Amino acid sequence: MIVRADRLLRLVLLLQTRGRMTAEQLAAELEVSVRTIYRDVDALCSAGFPVYSERGVGGGCQLVDGYRTSLTGLSAPEAQALAFAAIPGAAAELGVSALAAAAHLKVLSAVSPNARETMATVQQCFHLDPRGWFRAGQPEHPHLPALASAVWEGHQVRAVYQRAKGSTRERVLGPLGLVLKDGLWYLVARAPNEIKTFRVSRFEDVSPLDEPVTRPSDFDLAAWWERWSVEFETGLNQYPVTVRVAPTAAARLGELGDAVARSPEHPAPRRDRAGWERRVLMFERPEWAESALLRLGAAVEVIDPPEMRARLEAASSDLFALYHGP
Repeated sequence: MIVRADRLLRLVLLLQTRGRMTAEQLAAELEVSVRTIYRDVDALCSAGFPVYSERGVGGGCQLVDGYRTSLTGLSAPEAQALAFAAIPGAAAELGVSALAAAAHLKVLSAVSPNARETMATVQQCFHLDPRGWFRAGQPEHPHLPALASAVWEGHQVRAVYQRAKGSTRERVLGPLGLVLKDGLWYLVARAPNEIKTFRVSRFEDVSPLDEPVTRPSDFDLAAWWERWSVEFETGLNQYPVTVRVAPTAAARLGELGDAVARSPEHPAPRRDRAGWERRVLMFERPEWAESALLRLGAAVEVIDPPEMRARLEAASSDLFALYHGP
């Protein structure tokens, strides 16, 4: 009965915001059959709502001209989901896409026609896709809805998490918040006496617990994430590589991204007589440095550390042997 009552309200709000709609259009929006739509219209008429339907070509369902309902209050779950109404991909991953759509519809019903038209224009001109490229098929975050539920309800979870080195660990976490960054979701949680960040895609299992989360009274998710992000990026690139860069390759250094952005700054470029510039690039780990520097070929020479010179020399020898023989 509750489900049907919610559907009847959504039907009225759809007609209020869009005007005349066919039974087929309403059925598609509400994910029911056309026969159910006609039954719902009859039920609304019996309840005193000025809604009527006309069958045949050019027919449809609509409200009597000038009628507006004030039944637009948001339920608690809809209010929570409204924050994601403008980010369909995020709402779907969180498992609240239907709630977000219902809340969005109620907001449209409450605003003036001019404001409603402006909102529609904005949606036609701007679109936010939070997902990264090439992630079709298996969901990137299969346990995200369970973690979102734990955050909403404030209860702990028992989780199996795969660490960066490949090993797994079972632990009890107290979820404090979720962050969407560059298409990836991150969980901020107590574990158990310190606050840590976990990549949601690395959770292999999540089970809710009855114990409540003890949330620090002064915890602010946005402020904490900002501080943690700066510390993470600063501490991430700790493998320095000193290189000589050919004049023709200076513009290509941008391909190395953070390795250049995190480089120590010099008062002025240090160039030798041939015009080659000496730079210090910061990488997270040696294998990443090797892969990145190989892309630039002979336009970049490694000066230090010797280990990286040896890595590139060995890789170059293997390539030469592959194409020209030993």
